[in-house]
Amino acid sequence: MWHRQQFTLSARPRGFHLVTDEILAALPRLAEIRTGLLHLQLMHTSASLTLNENADPDVRHDMALFAARIAPERLDGLRHTLEGPDDMPAHVLASLFGTQLTLAVDNGRLLTGTWQGIWLGEHRQHGGARRITATLTGE
Repeated sequence: MWHRQQFTLSARPRGFHLVTDEILAALPRLAEIRTGLLHLQLMHTSASLTLNENADPDVRHDMALFAARIAPERLDGLRHTLEGPDDMPAHVLASLFGTQLTLAVDNGRLLTGTWQGIWLGEHRQHGGARRITATLTGE
């Protein structure tokens, strides 16, 4: 079975947001897969998808702190600034964290670790709603 669909995540402020439940709610056909894969592709260049700790909110805070340190706004010498001082740092972070995830599916459920969840890294102050293309494959 192959199934592809697009859906939209609601707009969020800058930071790291646990979106596992929102993604699963958008993919009812996941329940049909006994053994397979889910590929998620974020259709934007200023946000990211990553798999990380899903229980302690301090991790999300610390990730945002780390991101701000490795890709600061108003860095001297930046040229891509027409959309604001957060635009180029957002592109850098999207490249570093990535915009795609591929996850194993087993009996209609994602095979993630006990404390793993899917995060949206919103790297703009006001990034808006974010589109994801999901591709399910399996039997």
